[in-house]
Amino acid sequence: MIKLLEPAQAERWDNYVMAAADGSFFHLAAWQQVIKRAFGHPTYYYYFEQDGQITGVLPLTHVKSLLFGNSLVSNAFCVYGGILASDDQSFKALQSQAQQLARDLGVDCLEMRNRHQAHPEWPHKELYVTFRKELDTDVEKNLNAIPRKQRAMVRAGIKAGLVSVIDDNVDRLYTAYSESVRNLGTPVFSKNYFRILKEVFGKSCEVLSVEHEGRLIASVMSFYFKDEVLPYYGGGVDAARDLKGNDFMYWEVMRRAVEKGCKVFDYGRSKIGTGSYRFKKHWGFEPEPLFYEIDLVAAKQIPEINPLNPKYQLFIAAWKKLPLPVSQWLGPWLAKDLG
Repeated sequence: MIKLLEPAQAERWDNYVMAAADGSFFHLAAWQQVIKRAFGHPTYYYYFEQDGQITGVLPLTHVKSLLFGNSLVSNAFCVYGGILASDDQSFKALQSQAQQLARDLGVDCLEMRNRHQAHPEWPHKELYVTFRKELDTDVEKNLNAIPRKQRAMVRAGIKAGLVSVIDDNVDRLYTAYSESVRNLGTPVFSKNYFRILKEVFGKSCEVLSVEHEGRLIASVMSFYFKDEVLPYYGGGVDAARDLKGNDFMYWEVMRRAVEKGCKVFDYGRSKIGTGSYRFKKHWGFEPEPLFYEIDLVAAKQIPEINPLNPKYQLFIAAWKKLPLPVSQWLGPWLAKDLG
């Protein structure tokens, strides 16, 4: 039987996600609260139950925008998602429910953000990859495993006197992140979104900032899930480039994660051929294809809502020139629909 998630069932849902081999941080029930509070989008968190046991879950978010289209996504604002199921019956039931909902809502498409192909009959975006690597229990072995040129960048940051600090709020994260994404020509999320993430996920959400002589250089928000660490939102101020602030920052996340007992470093999603793609490869990570599989509903082809689309180039160029306070004010109005 398919049911919609109620707050009283969130713990059961999360227990299922934690036990599932392909369960990810982005399948957790708390994302429903985060998305509703931060962006106001409708969510549909379905689970399949047999004999009183959950045997499948599917988080869905409906993002409808005049500028960026109308989609039902698992999961919006997340790099992974899709159906988790213990058996074929549960999988097919949840897929059928999602397809029916997509048609009832009249969306352009239904998107499943899978790490592994799950819907071979659907087209998928050959655009994104993820970077994941197992960590050694020895901190120095992890440092030595970084390719020589990238390791030299990390050591340069150490030599420059950079230090990492764990922040108890998102203020410095937002300063560094908003400047970084403005420089890339991308609208920034609201500061409230980051506050909500920190509040809702608690100890599983950590902000690490890098300082040089007391000045902020870079900052990153990381998620902890099972035995994995996922640095998710990060950026640096102008001085980060010369001081190798980002290189040092990600090393510090890795070092601290090893000390916490983490076994996997998930560097997250990148578009093929971009700067972040090359940066992660320089760390010795190998790209793994992501299967963002699309069930076309009203759309005739996969929507191209991404910065590589030529029609967005003039907007991106103009956005890069905005004063930072203006981008922080305008950005959230656009970013809330870029899920």
